[in-house]
Amino acid sequence: MIGVQTITIGAGEGDQRLDRWLRRIYPHISQVRIEKMCRKGEIRVDGARVKANSRVEEGQAVRLPPLPSPGEEKKQLRTDISAADAKMIQSCVIYRDDHIIALNKPPGLPVQGGSKQTRHVDSLSDALRFGLDEKPRLVHRLDKDTAGVLLLARTREAAKGLTAAFRHRETRKIYWAVVAGVPAPKLGSVKYGLVKALGHGKGGEGEKMHCVHPAEVASTEGAKRAHTDYAVLETAGQRCAWLALTPITGRTHQLRAHMAEIGHPIVGDGKYGGSGQENLGDGWGAQLGGDISRKLHLHARTLKIEHPVTKAMLTLTAPLPEHMQRTWDTFQWQPSDAPEDPFEVLFP
Repeated sequence: MIGVQTITIGAGEGDQRLDRWLRRIYPHISQVRIEKMCRKGEIRVDGARVKANSRVEEGQAVRLPPLPSPGEEKKQLRTDISAADAKMIQSCVIYRDDHIIALNKPPGLPVQGGSKQTRHVDSLSDALRFGLDEKPRLVHRLDKDTAGVLLLARTREAAKGLTAAFRHRETRKIYWAVVAGVPAPKLGSVKYGLVKALGHGKGGEGEKMHCVHPAEVASTEGAKRAHTDYAVLETAGQRCAWLALTPITGRTHQLRAHMAEIGHPIVGDGKYGGSGQENLGDGWGAQLGGDISRKLHLHARTLKIEHPVTKAMLTLTAPLPEHMQRTWDTFQWQPSDAPEDPFEVLFP
């Protein structure tokens, strides 16, 4: 057992998340344990309570509670990756160089773990070392059920540059989705604010984001402004539509909550209303007689970002997941017909 200690953030170690800084010092400490220590106030920065994703800077003092030794923690953690899982996560790689890796994350695979989740991208990333001493670092997230482009940094330098680009919105993200009904107009913006509402479980499970009218954001405690642009690319009558979505802000569940708020929830989204919607006649109906998967139809299609080292512009594109490709085949929609950035090409 390692006793109580206070560590000062050293030169060159600032401007990074607390959990990532801590896990580089103590790689055997799990993400779940770090988040729990933060919630209980056992980890403090300059005497103040912090969250696992709080950013630390050079010169700050981090107080740590007693920590298990590597041997003690190892007994509680899964340290192996099965050959099947290693093959699966490696097959997801759509781009790789000495500095970054891009995955086409499959739907249903969480990016990070929770109290009941041990199989996730972060836990499998040891299989993505490809000869380097350290495993790749996460620099952004996707929801568990959202498929598509997920970027990881292979070096600390790359992680710092990519994290800054995401934080300062120096990226261009295009998502594809299928929504119930057809939004009008065919090009639009949704600017409802978002506020988190806890779920009904003992630990707040089932929490979701509630939309707040833009005029009421400032007066609503905890609400944050949010902005999504959408473009209708194809339709199946008035039953459903293929949309391109770009999040101008990056709030939790933003795209899902915004589409539901304007009456066009994403197909397969049980949390925000796209799974059990009954809109018969010309509407969505019961998944068109069962031909369409009930999985979430939301895909991070394209990410455009400046390479953190070479400074070249990268455009990373992920193929549709299997359940969405079946939907495209059903409606005879062609991914190749869509421009890379519909908001620039279709609606200049």
